Amino acid sequence: MLTSFSSVVTLAAAAAGSIFLSGCSSPLPWPESPLYDTPTNDPDWVTPASKEEAMAAMAGHYAHYDIVAYDGETANGPLATFIVSYGFTDLVIEDGELVAYDSFCRAEYIANQSFDTIFSDAATQAIQPPGAIVDVFEENGEWRLWRPPTPTLIGIGGDPNVPLSVDRNDPMISDDDNDGKPGVTVVVRLYGFIEGEIYIARREIFANDLTLYSDGSLRGSVIDDSEQLIIGASLAILDTPNNPPQRRDPGLNPIILIPVSDDIDTCEELMANRDSLFPAEPAF
Repeated sequence: MLTSFSSVVTLAAAAAGSIFLSGCSSPLPWPESPLYDTPTNDPDWVTPASKEEAMAAMAGHYAHYDIVAYDGETANGPLATFIVSYGFTDLVIEDGELVAYDSFCRAEYIANQSFDTIFSDAATQAIQPPGAIVDVFEENGEWRLWRPPTPTLIGIGGDPNVPLSVDRNDPMISDDDNDGKPGVTVVVRLYGFIEGEIYIARREIFANDLTLYSDGSLRGSVIDDSEQLIIGASLAILDTPNNPPQRRDPGLNPIILIPVSDDIDTCEELMANRDSLFPAEPAF
């Protein structure tokens, strides 16, 4: 989501990627889509017969894994990036509606160029979307779930339902990762020997399109339209506005919700079980 939250660190890396260093290897191309196969439905599984049954089948506590892919551009060539997000999604029936509550634990950055980008767990966990009433419907014999976008601010206060501020001196800018610096901090290492920080504010805007499978999982794709404000940077060369778009390919933007016991409810427990719950992260 978000994330998945999904998109926070890619844009900073794209800004950093405007630096050209000669002699760097050529960027690698996007992998083929889709990244992951969906499970084969159990022939003995009984498909829910009504929306109420489908909502009851979907309600539960899930380990959350999503990827958002972005297209960027640097002087060294196209910058292709994946942001892999880990967290939890709880689907709860409230007043006859199914409501999604998302929380996030960790974000990993993967690129086709020589960048290393770090977004702290504290910053990731500061992204707290509101509960979202989801739409549950049947299509072609499958039960689907649509989580609508719920704009969420990080690194800045104000009304999340209006476009993000473009004023880097906005008085609503906040230190949401509590590191003593404005907004939230992204650490960027370029080509193994240049390191700096970029300070950003974000308006997270994501939606999820999911299908219920017989193993109890929900799988689909993420749509991301987030906005970002570069507040400043520790190095002038990193202080560059940039807002690369999501690569609109469902296979490169998957989301997987795996039902887990209520006992798995901390980020430490989630990451300790990461390999048994989710597929490997993508690679270029």
